[in-house]
Amino acid sequence: MTVLDERPREALRAWLGARLGAPDLALDEIAPLSGGAIQENWRLRCTLPAGPRDFVLRKDAPATIASSRTREQEFRLIAAAHRAGVRVPEPVGFCGDAAVIGAPFAVLGLVPGIGLGPRIAKDTGLGGDRTRLAEELGGQLARIHAALPPGPPPPDLAFLGMPDPDPARAEVGALRASLDGIGAARPAIEWGLRWAERRALPCPAPVLVHRDFRTGNYMVDADGLTAILDWEFSGWGDPMQDLGWFCAACWRFGRPELEAGGIAPRAAFYRGYAAAGGPAIDPERVAYWEVMAHLRWAVIALEQGYRHVSGRETSLELALTGRMAAELERTILRATAPESWTA
Repeated sequence: MTVLDERPREALRAWLGARLGAPDLALDEIAPLSGGAIQENWRLRCTLPAGPRDFVLRKDAPATIASSRTREQEFRLIAAAHRAGVRVPEPVGFCGDAAVIGAPFAVLGLVPGIGLGPRIAKDTGLGGDRTRLAEELGGQLARIHAALPPGPPPPDLAFLGMPDPDPARAEVGALRASLDGIGAARPAIEWGLRWAERRALPCPAPVLVHRDFRTGNYMVDADGLTAILDWEFSGWGDPMQDLGWFCAACWRFGRPELEAGGIAPRAAFYRGYAAAGGPAIDPERVAYWEVMAHLRWAVIALEQGYRHVSGRETSLELALTGRMAAELERTILRATAPESWTA
């Protein structure tokens, strides 16, 4: 985690002060935040004319993964979600000038709460009523899926391009490219990808999907949900992809009986999604995307491990994440047993 010396610290203070219309802003403290498996997050503790306020600065880590969006793209997606009424941190500003702190960065309002997935799943004192929390998360996901109208995206989101008419096969192709990009030879994953390619289900209407909507990427306090985080994988896709990702067994953190992210029964999550106007839930497509969730998480785990092996970012956490792929492969093989294949 980089520590800023005096010159970039002052440049950051001046940039943030200009962004907030507070040239006399005092930057009292810069400290690393836990979490953020792919990006660096810093807490900025500031004093403004109206009083103290905290922000989060988000920038690239020394090594990242190919499927992650740029910080500018992620910031624009958060801003679009904010406009659509999704509960996200306030998008304060993006700086593309690497001369300020040495790399482009985004600044967001700091949201109170806990975001660690295993703790949320196991500490039932967090998040308030768990059924209500699952319903609220379903409702937030429906808002995300309605955030952009069909057709070409607005100019600030032009990088999204047009939706792929076949999101499932597009996902298979992207995962294969990611494996090739790190030179990983994983027969079990290749088997699973072939299964997914042959069983790909059509998507009637692609929407904006979060693509990492799960326990561990939202924050809660003692009363309930405070924010949806980590938009670095967002793009067009099948809305059932987000439902499958949230409900996949790999994101239940030791609570397998609670299919909605390890916090509640699946029905509560679905109920909130439907009540907020989400597209009709197709159980067959959700089940398909649950298998795909394990495939994608296995590939991401390998990419994380490669960040360590490459020498660009030595990290025990990254190395251990890479080793998670073997357990995920076992789940994939069970879910794609030969009797599941069709001609």
